[in-house]
Amino acid sequence: MRNTFGLTGLALAALVVIAPPSVAAAAPQASQPKQPQPQPPAITEQVEVVATRLAEAPHEVPAAIEVIAGDTLRAMNARTLPQALALASGVDVTGGGDAGPAGAVPEFRGLREFDAFLLVVDGIPWGGAFNPALTTLSLRDIDRVEILRGPAPVTFGATSFVGVIHIVHKPGTESRSYADVSGGSYGTAGGGADFSLPAFGSWNSRLSVDAERRGFADDRTAVRRGHALWRAASNGAQRKSWLMADVNWLQQDPASPAPREGPALSARVPLDANHNPAGAFLNDTRVSIAYGFDRAIGTTTHWTTAASFSHSGQDLFRGFLVDISDSPGNARGLRETIDVNDIYADSHVAWPSRHNVTLVAGGDLLFGRGDAKGATFDYTAPLSGVSAPHVTEPSSLPLGVDDRRVFSGGYGLVEWRPSPRITVSGGARLNVTFEERGGGEEEAAKAAGEEEAGQTNVRPSGSAGVLLTLWQQGTNHVRAYASYRSTFKPAAFDFGLGEESGGEEKLLEPETANNYETGVKVRALDGRVDFEADVFRLDFTNLVTSTVVNGLPALQNSGKTRFKGLELASDWRLPRHVNGRVTYSFHDSTFVDFVQAFDGVPTQLAGLRLEMSPRHLFGAGLIYAPDRGVFGSVTARYVGSRFLNKRNTALALGYGTLDAGAGLRSDRWEVRVDGRNLSNRRDPAAESELGDAQYYRLDARRMEATLGIRF
Repeated sequence: MRNTFGLTGLALAALVVIAPPSVAAAAPQASQPKQPQPQPPAITEQVEVVATRLAEAPHEVPAAIEVIAGDTLRAMNARTLPQALALASGVDVTGGGDAGPAGAVPEFRGLREFDAFLLVVDGIPWGGAFNPALTTLSLRDIDRVEILRGPAPVTFGATSFVGVIHIVHKPGTESRSYADVSGGSYGTAGGGADFSLPAFGSWNSRLSVDAERRGFADDRTAVRRGHALWRAASNGAQRKSWLMADVNWLQQDPASPAPREGPALSARVPLDANHNPAGAFLNDTRVSIAYGFDRAIGTTTHWTTAASFSHSGQDLFRGFLVDISDSPGNARGLRETIDVNDIYADSHVAWPSRHNVTLVAGGDLLFGRGDAKGATFDYTAPLSGVSAPHVTEPSSLPLGVDDRRVFSGGYGLVEWRPSPRITVSGGARLNVTFEERGGGEEEAAKAAGEEEAGQTNVRPSGSAGVLLTLWQQGTNHVRAYASYRSTFKPAAFDFGLGEESGGEEKLLEPETANNYETGVKVRALDGRVDFEADVFRLDFTNLVTSTVVNGLPALQNSGKTRFKGLELASDWRLPRHVNGRVTYSFHDSTFVDFVQAFDGVPTQLAGLRLEMSPRHLFGAGLIYAPDRGVFGSVTARYVGSRFLNKRNTALALGYGTLDAGAGLRSDRWEVRVDGRNLSNRRDPAAESELGDAQYYRLDARRMEATLGIRF
């Protein structure tokens, strides 16, 4: 830790050195003329739409929500989700995981599960009715990122318990163009461009294209990606329409999770060893199209509709250790193909404020169909990982499962302002969900004329909140809020071969949760300083966690769990293009009533902490971003100690990381160098669900240089 914060101090000192005298706070000579006073920064109020589908400032919503501007992400050169959310309050995101090196494993409010949050891209659930499609997410040409902590609002239905990430790209009418090329550590190289296309009638459109090859310190680990996103918009007097098409081609050479022995990762497995068979891959081709419109009804009422379709074709061949030795058959492999189709539609009407009341009412449908076929095999991998064992891929894929999901519902929102200082809001939704699943035995039963069993749930969910302005003078204010949200969602399904091979096709029980939170939102110094504090409690029933069936990954319900904590954040918008941010979170995540068998012995875990859930998270960052000249940024983060297992016998100590970047820009071009994880920490950051007691480490230190051009 001493080295981490020493590096932080050096980076901050370097940033002060490259900043102009007003930032470095150098005292002027007495003989020099008096310098003009720095002008206060222009404050641009960010808006969000994820909470209510209405454009509102985060400080006007009784919920824990924040917005990160696209210009801030570009100043940090954030290309991945962990980089973009490095300073988000109450959120810890690490790269990699079972989804491959292009994936990410977010933690909200002390829960690190691949399906517990909702990813939305331009208003469309990205991943549909199954799991967030993080590996195909693009952060190019971003307008803003909205982060809502806690359960998803009623407008997004039975989809999330702990948070929503909404990625909003620049509209098709945006005219600014940009291109860049980059290269860095481990053979990393890439480039892309974002530019407007010629207008066609009333339609304007914009295209983003990029390609990259990203290498890693882990042996035989890499990501190759090609991506294109086309957005078009037509803005008429009474109707606004938009179109979107996104194509993502992804090939990954996966890393191996590191096994644990007792309280720590095994010292018998070298750092960055890869135990995958030769030619291992995780490939995914995803195509998405969407259309939407906003039509004025009368003079002020608006009718908004959006619909989308996506197809994902996944193909994987990989393996992992099951025995920490050089004995024959010490590894198990997976060969699987997964095809997923998603359809999403939402239509709602927003009535204008009358008598200080605003109403939104609508309905949505989320349909998903996935079909998986796979096979397992045993092979022998050298414990040192120095060479990749050659394994013949299975010629047939006898294991199979398909899953069909339909999430639908109607919802209503009301916002009432009985006085300028009080806002009362509420939402209600009737959820209707249906899911049916089939596998090998089910296919035989259907052929014999038997009907396939499914599960239908009809349940309400809702929210209520109040926002009270305690003090206001101009833009400065102190506001307090309290809210309650109740929600449920059908249990996650990840097409794991453990479920397919173990006869566990029976659907798990739906997850339910009640969220209580209260907090304050403060703005001071004419908008130059923001401060937020949030206290929450989230009671969970039937939380889905990972387990192992027949030595392969599967899912299970986990009784009752409780998440509670405190989240703080403060922003400064200083003169001379300097911005700063500090965040701190305390999370207490515990089992309330959950029994799991270990070595055949049922064990009650009540009172123990959830695995991989740190109690303390801290982040601090400084950005110096003038329009031209020298610029730079530095971000320091600390992740507290966490237990690696459910029985809380393996404690991993806390760690700190440091990112920093600096460069030079003009009106037309910029060049920059960025360093990630400069402290080179390799701590366990995410638990694997492939095998028991296996973990992915933090990515090693990397350097990257970028040349960009505006046109």
